[in-house]
Amino acid sequence: MDVLLIGSGGREHAIAWKLRQSKQLDDLYIAPGNAGTALCGQNVDIKDSDIPALVGFAREKRVGLVIVGPEEPLSKGIVDVMEASGIKAFGPSGAAAQLEADKAFAKQLMRAGAISTAEGRVFDRFSDAKAYIASRDEPVVIKAAGLAKGKGVIVCDDPAQGILAAEKIMVDRIFGDAGEKVVVEDKLLGEETSILAFVDGRSIYVMESSQDHKPIGDGDTGPNTGGMGAYSPAPIVTESMMDRITREILVPAVDAMNRNGTPYRGVLYAGLMMTSGGPRVLEFNARFGDPETQPILMRLQSDLLEVCLAVCDGTLEDVTLRWDPRPSVCVVMASGGYPGEYQKGKVITGLQEASQLDDVMVFHAGTKRRDGSVVTSGGRVLGVTAIGGTIAAAKARAYEAVDRIQFEGAYCRRDIADKAIRRKS
Repeated sequence: MDVLLIGSGGREHAIAWKLRQSKQLDDLYIAPGNAGTALCGQNVDIKDSDIPALVGFAREKRVGLVIVGPEEPLSKGIVDVMEASGIKAFGPSGAAAQLEADKAFAKQLMRAGAISTAEGRVFDRFSDAKAYIASRDEPVVIKAAGLAKGKGVIVCDDPAQGILAAEKIMVDRIFGDAGEKVVVEDKLLGEETSILAFVDGRSIYVMESSQDHKPIGDGDTGPNTGGMGAYSPAPIVTESMMDRITREILVPAVDAMNRNGTPYRGVLYAGLMMTSGGPRVLEFNARFGDPETQPILMRLQSDLLEVCLAVCDGTLEDVTLRWDPRPSVCVVMASGGYPGEYQKGKVITGLQEASQLDDVMVFHAGTKRRDGSVVTSGGRVLGVTAIGGTIAAAKARAYEAVDRIQFEGAYCRRDIADKAIRRKS
């Protein structure tokens, strides 16, 4: 079977790498891809936002399956368009992708499904948001209601900071059109975790747990990013807790989507805060997480193409996934200045030396080939991922690989997985 994978990030390289291991796969096309995906298949020079061109290419090549990585084309209904053209596509419909694309929609759905989340209100005028925030006396979280590539959340320690954050989002439009509306929430206290599940509209198959690291700096300091690293599994999610998350969050969410007339298929991502009162939803995403996908797929021993087809065909209940019991750690190497302004075109060296280490995969994100070299082309450049007998061993191996790679301005956090190591000790 020929497959078209849409996207260009570290998530897509990890998906391409895992698809390449399938005996069912023939040709793999990645649009637009990066320097890493080119090692797994054929990159295609079509932007992931150019839906007509992507549909035309899929029809021309007669691909058997399209897998959509990023949230933007999902929210624009690429799955609907593909299926209307007779092409099987993995991912939620445009209506179902609202669960990520519109945080106001997600809040309403969680209320309808009695799903535990932070108290919050939605505003489409800054003056109203300002008045509401000023009436609060606790820390607040201000979220752009639309898609902001994982960066549209500002955590504020007091209402004054909250008002400034709302002004930046709604008036200054630091996140563009994503800031037309904001969600103002109470700040939840606890430890975050990411739970991803395959969903075929009826059945749910939960993947191994993971934990992302959103802030740019060690100790979870500084502004939020798209994610600076992740590990799997997350020790905070015990077997009994996973059962509770499935029962109290995932099942009600899928049921609520069905009642809403927007049945969900694809990967459902629940970003959770593990509070003293139990798991509460921070956000839902409508696709594989990035960088969570990298350590999760490092541990997946089953055929990813097989499970994607089962989701599309509504036969997920017939699938059994096998996992490597060893933990995995992904460290993101970013361009200097990220998540603010950064320079591109920096030559990357040491990739081969890092990849020669046992149990290491260097997943490319913001990279491209130029004049025979691999150069930086984005804020998050690489996801250096390792697997080991313990979480500490996986972390040590990941950073050993990181230290073999160089490019001007390279930056990474040095504390990825420390929370898990402390919990295990």
